[in-house]
This record gives sequence, C-alpha cells and structure tokens, in this order.
Amino acid sequence: MIDPKLLRTDPDAVARNLARRGVDLDVRALKALEDQRKPWAVEVDRLRAERNANAKAVGMAKGRGEDITTLIARGEDLTTQLARAEAELESVQRELEQWQLGLPNLLHESVPDGRDESANVEVRRWGEPRRFDFAPRDHVEIGERLGGLDFEAAARVSGARFAVMRAQVARLHRALAQFMLDLHTREHGYTEVYVPYLVRPEALTGTGQLPKFEADLFAVTGGPHPYFLIPTAEVPVTNLVRGEDLAAETLPLKYVAHTPCFRSEAGAAGKDTRGMIRNHQFDKVELVQIVRPDDSYAALEELTAHAEKVLERLAIPFRRVALSAGDIGFGSAKTYDLEVWLPSQQRYREISSCSNYEAFQARRMQARWRNPASGKPEPVHTLNGSGLAVGRTLVAVLENYQQADGSVSVPAALEPWMSGLMRLST
Repeated sequence: MIDPKLLRTDPDAVARNLARRGVDLDVRALKALEDQRKPWAVEVDRLRAERNANAKAVGMAKGRGEDITTLIARGEDLTTQLARAEAELESVQRELEQWQLGLPNLLHESVPDGRDESANVEVRRWGEPRRFDFAPRDHVEIGERLGGLDFEAAARVSGARFAVMRAQVARLHRALAQFMLDLHTREHGYTEVYVPYLVRPEALTGTGQLPKFEADLFAVTGGPHPYFLIPTAEVPVTNLVRGEDLAAETLPLKYVAHTPCFRSEAGAAGKDTRGMIRNHQFDKVELVQIVRPDDSYAALEELTAHAEKVLERLAIPFRRVALSAGDIGFGSAKTYDLEVWLPSQQRYREISSCSNYEAFQARRMQARWRNPASGKPEPVHTLNGSGLAVGRTLVAVLENYQQADGSVSVPAALEPWMSGLMRLST
C-alpha cells in the first residue's frame, strides 16, 4: 500500500510516478474521498472530546451532590452522535482503503522507463551458451525418452498444465530443491522454514495478491474458513511478521522455504502450453528478507546474487535483467529477473524474479520495526525472490546437460545429492 500520508499531501507526485507504469491515478476522485473523510474525522474527534468532558463533568457534579440528569442525557446524546459519526467515517475510510488497495507500488527512480518487456535492461550475463554438435532437444522430448516425464498421465489425473515425474528425473528434481536449500542455509545465512500451503484471504491481501489478482489463485471451498492455495511461499513466509513490532536488533530476517506453488495462469492462455515452463503446480525455493528501510536496496543486490549463485554452481548460462516500468510486478518498487539459457528455444527464459517491495507489503500487513533514531514504530521493508523455481531449473539442466545419445549428465554440484549418480539414462 502506498503511504496514505503521501497520497493526501502530494497526490500529483504519486500520479506522476504511477504514470510510468501506465496507471492513471484519478486525483480528483482521491481528493473527493479525502474531502469526505476529513470532516468526519474532525467531527469524531470533537464528539469524543466533548463526551469525555461531559463524563468528567458528571463525576464532578456527582461529587458535589448536584443534579446530573441533564448531564446524563447530554452524554447519551453525544454517544449516539459519536456512533453515527464513527460509522460514517468508517464507511468512507473503508471505501478509501479499498481504492488504495488497487493501486500498485511506487517505482524506484532507477527502474527503466518503458511500456513492456521490450524495454527491460540487461544488467549482466554469466556463462557462454553451449555449442552442440547435434540438434538440441527440448525438455519434453528429453524427459519422455528417459521415462521421467509423463504429461499424458498428468492430463488423465488433473488436466492440462500438470506434469508427472518418475525415477531419475523425479530424483533430480528433488536433488535440485535440496541443493538450493542447503546452499542458502549453509552459505547465505537464511533460516529454513516450513509453512502452510493454505492461507486465509488476509494473508494474500498483505502481500498484494488480493484483491486485484484473485483470478490467478485457486480458492478452496468446503472448509471451516475461506482458504487459498499459495501461489508462492512469499505469501506465508512474509506474513510471518504480520502485525509484529520487530526490535531493531532482530533485523535483517532472512528466510528460505521450499513449497509447491499453485497458479491458475488465468492470463496465460495459449502461452507455454508445452512442458513444464508454465504449470498450475510447481515447486519453488523462495528467499524472503525483512530489513531496515535504509538497507533494502543493498539487500536486493544480495538476494539477487544469492539466486544467481545457484545457476553459477550448476554452470548454466544466465543473464540478469532490470524490469521496466511497464513490465514490473504490481507490488514491486524494483525487480531483477534472472533468465536462464534454453538451447531448444535459443533464448533466455525467466527462472527467478527478485524484488524489493519497500514498505508496500509491510503497510498492508502492519509489520513494523522500532527505529532507534526516532523511537517510533515504522514499516519494515520486505524483499523476496525465487532461489530458484525448481521445475524451470530442472528444465534448464535437462536441456543444457543433454547428450547426443539422449542421456543427461548430472551437474557436478548436484552429485552429493544424487548418491553418486552422474548420468540420467534409459
């Protein structure tokens, strides 16, 4: 959520920033709502103060033995007026809050301008794409030849955009997740957490998926409460600090979690229908940091480097891209995408997004820290990134390590998690 104070005091500056995203902020509508809110807020404060003064007068009059009938009646009238004013104020505030929940985050000044992904800026590349002396196959053909990927069985069970993994391919998928977890906990200082896969709506509101992106989620019906399947571990992990006032010395908090992720892909009809690039269910190792505001952009560089280290250890070529204003996510102030090289497509494809949300999520979650400089509670900054998407990493390994005979070499970094298996073969 954008700072409400900033929206009230400088809506034109907010409008200019949001215009970089192609979002048109209706400043007049905002001011109209604020014009409705302010008089009711003043009236609530006035009535509350008058009621308190009247209650004090009742006590003093009672102590003097005076007749308090008129004061009691006045107190009852003030209580009725206050309840009516509070209801009006709450109604306007609720409308204003729902309106604010639909606004995306403000962009950091370093975010490149542009309307779409064509304006994204490459920051760096790592590794050289392998030159094959045969026509490289895609991961679907490789996996099916190995007897390790079965999309027909998945379709019989669940429909399109699902995969069944078997034998060596399933083992490689598991090894990748364990490798990532161990790397991030042992070398990068993250604490591993196991979190629920079902969350309540307020958790998704806190991280920004609701109310705007409900169509992208899977709702669960029939339980005691409304639940949604998590679209990413970002949701339950970031919400661990929901409603918390964190001591300064506890920051930064660095968490890593391996979970399945569930997405309806409502906006991806016809895109990447073949294979495992865009499925309804996939695994991801997620990195989350909760930091002091002054540290968040250094934390973004650190977190992104941690995700990159996975690909470096696997020796798979990738590039880092700074997303443009028109391509960046709803809640992010700045995002780097990591794109991995896929030989079958002869191009780089996204495998991780690493984002700084600044205080956007923290305001929605009421997650704060006590700033020693001011002594007051302030919103923390939250960051997250895939470290990495396990299924897409599997795709990258299968394609980049494929051999002419249809086998797949196991990256050296994964051998300790594969019990010595060095090659996938039939």
